[in-house]
Amino acid sequence: MRTWLDAGRELLPEMVALRRSIHEEPELGLSTPMTTAKAKEALSGLPLEFRDGPSTTGFVARLQGPANGRTVLLRADMDALPMREDTGLAFSSRREGAMHACGHDAHVAMLAGAARALCAHRERLAGSVVFMFQPGEEGHHGARFMLEDGLLDPLPDAAFALHVWPNFPSGVFAGKSGPLLAAADRILMTVTGKGGHASQPHLAIDPIPVACEIVTALQSLVTRRIPAFDPVVITIARIVSGTTNNVIPESAEMEGTIRSFSETSRRLAHEGVRRVASGIAAAHNAAASVEIIPGFPVTVCDERAVALAKATAQRVFGESGWHTVPTPVMGAEDFSYVLQKVPGAMLFLGAVPDGSDHTTCCGLHSNRMLLDESVMARGVAMHCAIAEAFLSEGFEGARSAG
Repeated sequence: MRTWLDAGRELLPEMVALRRSIHEEPELGLSTPMTTAKAKEALSGLPLEFRDGPSTTGFVARLQGPANGRTVLLRADMDALPMREDTGLAFSSRREGAMHACGHDAHVAMLAGAARALCAHRERLAGSVVFMFQPGEEGHHGARFMLEDGLLDPLPDAAFALHVWPNFPSGVFAGKSGPLLAAADRILMTVTGKGGHASQPHLAIDPIPVACEIVTALQSLVTRRIPAFDPVVITIARIVSGTTNNVIPESAEMEGTIRSFSETSRRLAHEGVRRVASGIAAAHNAAASVEIIPGFPVTVCDERAVALAKATAQRVFGESGWHTVPTPVMGAEDFSYVLQKVPGAMLFLGAVPDGSDHTTCCGLHSNRMLLDESVMARGVAMHCAIAEAFLSEGFEGARSAG
């Protein structure tokens, strides 16, 4: 019998072509019409039921199985990042200020390939598969909108997503149970003082040193007020103030992020940021306004789903095909919204470019990020194998496969 890896290798040329086509024309946010059209074209002629929603250009395609069987969801995100590409690839982005630097182009190609393979061998499936093609992952909450639009109703019994990872050995799958990725919240802060002449700072209230003091104090907040074993990362990544060399500005604006792995540490960080900013500003007769915009929740992977993924990876690719991630990663992912409602897991797929060292090569969100496209064959095989295993035996399949 042909294996799922055989199917993935056979489909690889098609996936490479689709990935490169998407890479050349990256789209941002919740509206990705060209990418959606390319994904649907790749699925044309297959026995799938399509559903679209009003809030995004995302869609789901359902491969209907036995009426009483389980349903498993497989997901790919579709949007790019607002940044310039400097890879020098022949298929580099042709859109100024947009780049697929997070591998979503490969995710779409792998899921389309998995859909073709599963449709071709639907007799092996004991239930239904839902393929979720989702825009707006890069901070736009696309998964939440698709859930609110009812595109996943009735909810599946399990959900899985793959994410390529250039800083990991090529072709190896990785994951962990419990928190895998962080909650990510956005900080918007304005320090308001009193403008004046740069030669007479005593007659003004300079917001710039106040802002700088707040930035350094926030790092002390992290190490002294938040438990070390419930970690938080606070980063102020942008400060804007002033217009010229001899004018003390009236205000300074700051923007940053809070990353956390629990609602407890998240609350402590939110309260602390507001307290530190207002207190330091008041000490200098200035004022600070703080807005914290909630981002994605923590990505929590179900222990049973991770056990099934590990068993499946080792059965299909051998013992070395799986690596258990020892600690969570401070990145964030809106697949977390799906995992709040459905037991499942996000899995990493190592994709270090040929000839590169995975410990030093350019990583996700780099303007020079490259991927080993050949791992997409393994991605298809994993999508198919884990869907088949779950539909056949549910999460108990981890025991029989392990």
